[in-house]
Amino acid sequence: MLHEQIKNGIKEAMMAKDALRLKAFRAMSAAFTNELVAKGRKPQDMLTDEEAIAVIAKLAKQRNDSIVQFRKGGREDLVKEESAELSILKTYLPEMMNKSEVEKIARAKKSELGITDATKKGMLMSAVMKDLKGKADGNLVKEVIDSLF
Repeated sequence: MLHEQIKNGIKEAMMAKDALRLKAFRAMSAAFTNELVAKGRKPQDMLTDEEAIAVIAKLAKQRNDSIVQFRKGGREDLVKEESAELSILKTYLPEMMNKSEVEKIARAKKSELGITDATKKGMLMSAVMKDLKGKADGNLVKEVIDSLF
């Protein structure tokens, strides 16, 4: 299970004295605990792999947002640190679909639902995101759907 891998990663990072990996693993572990508590479960319980991936994806999105903000603020030192953590987080996330794959699925869904005008763009977005949850970035899906109209 992914949750167990993260716990083991903390031990390995501590023994290797790898401060960056340790920080990333501790952030994941804390987020897992927060998620368990939010779901009304005990902190000692384990998340399913699907739940763990959702938590890690949320952490990765936070890192991406931080990188954008730090770049705007001219803080390249923090950009470097956040980017390094993001690369560690990404190793635990499934590969995201590329634009052409998303476009193929969006076009198929558009014809399946019989959507012909832009007023139903939201319905198409909802249907595509339901199919691609965890497989494609929402911003990419939105960009592809916008390009179809």
